[in-house]
Amino acid sequence: MSLVLKHCGSVSEEMSNSSENEVESLPQSIEEKHQELVVSHVPIVSSFNERIRPLLDAVDKLRHLQVMKEGIQLPTIVVVGDQSSGKSSVLESLAGISLPRGQGICTRVPLIMRLQHHTAPEPELSLEFNGKTVPTSEAKIANAISLATDEIAGNAKGISNTPLTLVVKKNGVPDLTMVDLPGITRVPVHGQPENIYEQIADIIMEYIRPEESIILNVLSATVDFTTCESIRMSQKVDKNGERTLAVVTKADRAPEGLLEKVTADDVNIGLGYICVRNRIGDESYKEARKEEADLFENHPLLSKIDKSMVGIPVLAQKLVQIQATIIARCLPEIVRKINEKLNASISELNRMPKTLSSVGEALTTFMGIVGSAKESLNKIIVRGEYDEYLEDKNMHCTARLVEMLNQYSGELHNCSANDLTGNFLMDEIQVLEEAKGIELPNFLPRTTFLSILQKKVEKVSHIPVAFVEKVWTYIEGVVISVLMHHSENYHQLQLSTRRAGHSLIARMKEHSRNWVTEIVQMEKLTDYTSNPEYMNDWNKLMAQQHDFTRNVLENGYVATFKIEGLGVVPIAGLRGYEQHVLLQAFDLKMRMTAYWKIVLRRLVDFMALHLQFCVRNLVNKEMEEEIVQELVGRHDGAIERMLEESPAVAAKRDKLNASIKLLRESNNVLGNIMDKIASNV
Repeated sequence: MSLVLKHCGSVSEEMSNSSENEVESLPQSIEEKHQELVVSHVPIVSSFNERIRPLLDAVDKLRHLQVMKEGIQLPTIVVVGDQSSGKSSVLESLAGISLPRGQGICTRVPLIMRLQHHTAPEPELSLEFNGKTVPTSEAKIANAISLATDEIAGNAKGISNTPLTLVVKKNGVPDLTMVDLPGITRVPVHGQPENIYEQIADIIMEYIRPEESIILNVLSATVDFTTCESIRMSQKVDKNGERTLAVVTKADRAPEGLLEKVTADDVNIGLGYICVRNRIGDESYKEARKEEADLFENHPLLSKIDKSMVGIPVLAQKLVQIQATIIARCLPEIVRKINEKLNASISELNRMPKTLSSVGEALTTFMGIVGSAKESLNKIIVRGEYDEYLEDKNMHCTARLVEMLNQYSGELHNCSANDLTGNFLMDEIQVLEEAKGIELPNFLPRTTFLSILQKKVEKVSHIPVAFVEKVWTYIEGVVISVLMHHSENYHQLQLSTRRAGHSLIARMKEHSRNWVTEIVQMEKLTDYTSNPEYMNDWNKLMAQQHDFTRNVLENGYVATFKIEGLGVVPIAGLRGYEQHVLLQAFDLKMRMTAYWKIVLRRLVDFMALHLQFCVRNLVNKEMEEEIVQELVGRHDGAIERMLEESPAVAAKRDKLNASIKLLRESNNVLGNIMDKIASNV
């Protein structure tokens, strides 16, 4: 491709060096040669035909291949204009043929006009649409275009975005490729859809939006340029007019003030203005060009317009120069994008699973999928490695599980925090009152401790159950996500693995729910710990009993008392109770305070251990057994169905193959151009 790029560079460099000089000398050359041009068969412009023709052919072939479907934009001259702006007349003058005319919209589909100068005496014309090529003639071309348009867009007056290509090989035409779009109209006529303006606007914006498009804006000299709808549209995508060229038609009908309009440039036309005269009546194209030359040479007003801004020959010269420049600038990037997208499509196709041809292959693939899913789950749930899901924090499982466990611990502690200091000793006193019996008064009944313990455990019992539900719901999402990812290319397998995953998690969740319910019941029914912290904490708390009792009974003005390890507690409401009641209540409270820390710690620690055990068991044993049982044990042909490629995978494979075929053909087009250039070097 280096020859192509080198050729592009040389054309671009030559354009930049020569176009300015040619344009500057154009007024003199037109004055001297205009008459010769209008009466001969010499091409309107031929300076760059031989050098740009191979590159233009390449772009035309790429357009015919519809490489734009791959997101690759091609350099294009797009012709736009309001209805009745004279757009068809301009194109007729450039092509030297008659286009359809009539009331309303004449161009109802994008018309790709490929003009090519050749020396044969007889012109060759053809239409390409709907995958076929239809030869035609100059005499029949207008009718042929109308018939082809009806076939594409229907017999009514609606429009279509399906293009029609017109190939004109004729002596004297410039080497140009342009896309003529429907004229802009706001008011639908009979037979047109109500949203005809929106439909046309959508087509125009699609073609002029790419930076590779040159906008040829056709304006009538009879209107105020600032009110033209085509100007408004082009300014949306080319605000400064850097890729917009204006052609002013009907100059002979409104010569007054035209010079001022094209020199003032109120609408930002960066590539300049070209004023032309429309062909009138039955004039031949030679006669029309002669009349145009006489008009701009002799008219008292129009003759004042610079000769580099008037006439079809100047327009053709300008378009060829612009086209050569834009192709030379864009083609290297097109080459790069085609190669880049081709390599990407081939790589993606190679990453797709091969088509399975036997049950043995299907079974091997199935076990490989289960094994890879198992390894992924081991990494993200057990080992805490998340390199497969760097950006998806939800899949950083160990971190999320720790967050949930910390939240669970916080909920447990917050739920019982107020029990320690609020209504201090009142519950204990009430329980002691209800536990009175005919017995020695200085014994603390064990039933009082169990009664308070059961109330406290009951109060937090919903938290472990809710936590189990939450954790397994999260794990279920992770497991299903991993299974779906590893089996994404096998639709039938996905159905079975999803079903197995849901079934397995439901069973694990039920097991954990039963386990946590049992743990809660054990904490309710028994009070035991071998943890020495219980006695240590209780002794520290009981060491403050004397000071507490003295402040309650003797310091009537003191409303609160600070217990180290517990906090500030209210004592004013305790002064009506006897000392032995306060001593027993305080003892009971401190025993419960020291023991409750052990209970909460057990609920958290046991939960963590249980989850770790269950998750490892799930990943390393239960999951594989469940999926195998689901697929193989049911004997319903699930493995055999793996041989059937899912519609989504088949569609993706077909799409990639189509893209690769198109991109390779595009590469071949550019390769052939390289060969032509090499043979001319």
